[in-house]
Amino acid sequence: MFCSQILSSYCVFLSYSDKRSKRRFVSETSVHSKFSTLKPVLVVTMLVALFTLYHSPPLQIVESTSSFVILEPNIATDLRYISTAEINWNHMSHIVKSYLPSRSEYQGTGFLNVKNMEIDQWKEVMKFGYEHIDLHLDHAADNITWDSLYPEWIDEAEKFQVPICPSLPWVQVPGKPRIDLVVTKLPCNVSGTWSRDVVRLHLQLAVARVASSSKGLHDVHVILVTGFFPIPNLFTGQELVTRQGNTWLYKPNLSQLRQKLQLPIGSCELFVPLQAKGQYSVVGMGFSVRVSYFKYFGYDPFKNRRNFGLGRLGYVCGATAAAQSIRMSGSTHDLVILVDDSITEHHRNGLESAGWKIQMFQRIRNPKVKPNTYNEWNYSKFCLWQLSEYDKIIFVDADMLILRNIYFLFEFPEISAMGNDGTLFNSGLMVVEPSNVTFKLLMDHMDEVVSYNGGDQGYLKEIFTWWHHIPKHMNFLKHFWAGDKPKINRLKTKLFGFDPPVLYVVHYLGYNKPWLCFRDYDCNWNVEGYHQFASDEAHKTWWRVHDAMPERLQRFCLLRSEQKAKLDWDRRQTDKGKYIDGHWKIKIEDNRLETCFETFCNWEIMLLNWGETNTTGNSSIAASSPSLKTAAKTSL
Repeated sequence: MFCSQILSSYCVFLSYSDKRSKRRFVSETSVHSKFSTLKPVLVVTMLVALFTLYHSPPLQIVESTSSFVILEPNIATDLRYISTAEINWNHMSHIVKSYLPSRSEYQGTGFLNVKNMEIDQWKEVMKFGYEHIDLHLDHAADNITWDSLYPEWIDEAEKFQVPICPSLPWVQVPGKPRIDLVVTKLPCNVSGTWSRDVVRLHLQLAVARVASSSKGLHDVHVILVTGFFPIPNLFTGQELVTRQGNTWLYKPNLSQLRQKLQLPIGSCELFVPLQAKGQYSVVGMGFSVRVSYFKYFGYDPFKNRRNFGLGRLGYVCGATAAAQSIRMSGSTHDLVILVDDSITEHHRNGLESAGWKIQMFQRIRNPKVKPNTYNEWNYSKFCLWQLSEYDKIIFVDADMLILRNIYFLFEFPEISAMGNDGTLFNSGLMVVEPSNVTFKLLMDHMDEVVSYNGGDQGYLKEIFTWWHHIPKHMNFLKHFWAGDKPKINRLKTKLFGFDPPVLYVVHYLGYNKPWLCFRDYDCNWNVEGYHQFASDEAHKTWWRVHDAMPERLQRFCLLRSEQKAKLDWDRRQTDKGKYIDGHWKIKIEDNRLETCFETFCNWEIMLLNWGETNTTGNSSIAASSPSLKTAAKTSL
């Protein structure tokens, strides 16, 4: 014990400066005469210490900002990699003996970021004859942060530079023996940033590389020891064999795992280069499609099972137009929509007429919002992961148009999406791999995971922090940033209007969707705060798709009297303000102005007290029957 104390003190002493060492030497010399009788004792003590040091395994010193730490050999010397997770040997033994029946044929087990004493304990508990390999992994550089892996912006067009991700060291995988089982312990940063921890990502990618390096057809299993859930789209819910406490056993699909390891490690690079657009292909695949709807829509199922997803009652018109755009893009996949019992039979019939296959579902309440708020039920999107009859889903919001066939996205992994803000992705279009295990994961963590925006989008971004960056042309936002130069805005405007299209998908952001405006111009021009969402070119593109729909489907895009009143009210306010864009001067020629399907059709009467008490919510069609009549002409 005394020797170890001397060695510990010696290690700490190494952190002192040379000047302090000299001062200490002078101080000790000045009192030499007082302690001359202790010389023999000190000499013997130092000899014992040196003997112990010589015969001990090499010590490693970990330097932090304030101290050094001594660790046993072969253990991580970087504080970021130290895992405090305790191995429950009862759980571990039960998992190995119950779920790895072919372990007697194992040639080797690889251990990564596991202490030597724990490896010795493993040998004692498991009592198997295979080799135990202590895997080596160089640590990531300190300057590799999550923000460097997921930057706020990258040069997608490679106009100024080619985006390149930082490099993480690869694990050294021995050629022999064959590794049949990989065990690792993950650090758990309890500060709340564990899901965006570079070290946790590094270790899990390293484990995946060890597993995927296996040759032949035999299975490889992975055990992760962690108090927090692993990356759900690296080791997936379908691959989870069992979990007991903090011990997770996976049997990964090695072919898919190898493909994932070819991906950029973050959004710092595009998953597919922008220059490749128009050249995507899927070889040897047959599709039969279905789609799941819900406030979003689904697309076609992989291996004859895929899907798209959509939205609520107010988006019925948007859903029919989206289905039309998918057909016009060349897709022949079935479409499936998730609907709840709030969608009337009339609207369900309309969705089916548009090509959607109806699937009923139970809504999921967001437990962290007040009742009757707009996002009270938006966690219902999690039901997408319950569509386990599909291998993959292309999830698309209802306020989108698919202008070019995006079937190649079925080759992309979960979660592939466009960047949104900083390290976050835009969930309006994303690739999803349904799994009941993932659905349970989403449900189990509702109380503890904090959504940055209080809704489903923010929640999903906390669960799926490892995502893959697709080009913005595949989810092009109808939005003009305040800081954009006029040249950039002119280019965006041209992109919205190209026919044949250049963009794959247009996402109609903003409150005033195209079907809630008169077709003559984008009514976002009528509200000063909405000008950032206004584009007449994008508006015309949506209406071209609308006009290609059968007339029976166009009826779901008729305007309610209340919405007509709102549009005229907004136009009058811009008239008073004399907005320089001049849209308020445009004469309305939209035939829907004179078409009424409601009992009360005189929308002008509604304007008398509009500014005092009237507020409009979703003003899309809500009639229970499509009977039509013509209203009197107005002066609009």
